[in-house]
Amino acid sequence: MLKFFVDLLSQASILVALFTMVGLILLKKPANEIIAGSMKSLIGFILLGAGANVITSSLAPFGSMVEAAFNVQGVVPNNEAIVSLALTKYGTQVSLVMILSMVFHLIIARFTPLKFIFLTGHHIFYMGVMITVIFAVAGITGIQLVILSSLVNALAMSLSPILTYWAMPKVIGDSSSNVALGHFSNVTYGISALIGKLIGGKSSSVEDLKLPKGLSFMRDNILAIALTMSIIYIVVAIAAGSEYIESELSNGQNFLVFSLIQGVTFAAGVSVVLQGVRMILGEIIPAFKGISEKLVPNAIPSLDCPIVFPYAPNAVLIGFIMSFIGGLVGLAILGITGGILIIPGVVPHFFCGATAGVFGNATGGKRGCFIGAFINGILLTFLPLLLLPILGDLGFQNTTFSDADFVAVGGIIGFICNLIK
Repeated sequence: MLKFFVDLLSQASILVALFTMVGLILLKKPANEIIAGSMKSLIGFILLGAGANVITSSLAPFGSMVEAAFNVQGVVPNNEAIVSLALTKYGTQVSLVMILSMVFHLIIARFTPLKFIFLTGHHIFYMGVMITVIFAVAGITGIQLVILSSLVNALAMSLSPILTYWAMPKVIGDSSSNVALGHFSNVTYGISALIGKLIGGKSSSVEDLKLPKGLSFMRDNILAIALTMSIIYIVVAIAAGSEYIESELSNGQNFLVFSLIQGVTFAAGVSVVLQGVRMILGEIIPAFKGISEKLVPNAIPSLDCPIVFPYAPNAVLIGFIMSFIGGLVGLAILGITGGILIIPGVVPHFFCGATAGVFGNATGGKRGCFIGAFINGILLTFLPLLLLPILGDLGFQNTTFSDADFVAVGGIIGFICNLIK
């Protein structure tokens, strides 16, 4: 039974559908509207997840190509990898933390000014894993471990959206749209937005880029992404070599054809994500009116990072590219200084870099987008180094958490635990 509830609550699609259903029930909508609204929000999140999976699968060989092309090895920040390692030892405790932290989070939203309702289920789970591991390493056990980890996780869920909430009206272009970002990399998104605000001046938006007549088809954002990513794929494939790709990645398919298909597949995934986001926003915003009126006054839904992608598709692509370049620059610096090498993870650099690009563009136009996303890439390289000593006792030397909020929360907990030892 415990596993059922943990699996249920760790699914962002289920969480959003349940909240939508509760909101519509509280608004006293007829049964047909409740069912339709809940199912649409569920389908929207399934679409978002499916698109994200397509993007992730198309980026996986790209990461391998980069490692082969530049002959680098080191620590690869990856949330899923480190979570799977931690669950072998702390699975029961994490399951309890997942459920209890949601309860504490709703209590915080009901009785404090922090009205955010964090709905990104997998990030709630990942943060719960990290917090539980760090407290366990510090010697805390039993019910104390579960309660303390749940409280800290709930606080992280309630506090993280504040870092970017101030910039959301600029991203969305509508000050009346009450949506927050529920993604545990708000630290770098907030920094990107601040950078844009400080240096943007009168810089125009990357969405206003003017193209020659012959490239007018590039005004279609999905076509632009498909062409750009295909070119990037082919360039990296040539650097990695046809023999490596055809023997290790493409199952014998010509390496240029394989690269072209992966680039176009990436764009297809982005298209599916955007469609899912539109469906979610169409249902969850009205439903939250019911939750605000009855359960949590003025509740603010905090949703996964792709929620901002439709508002600046050009910034999504530019943000990814600039973040990845920042990651490579950070890798070069670590190589020169003799530090532990943090290999840029393509998936976190896409999702986090794209989002940082959107926020930088919203507050500072082209300058904010390019520089904010680049700084995001630098931070995604250096910040995970702070967690390695804290998690190293458990043997996680080859991987660590990737997103900035994990590092921030983990670093604070680790510092406090060291003080009280």
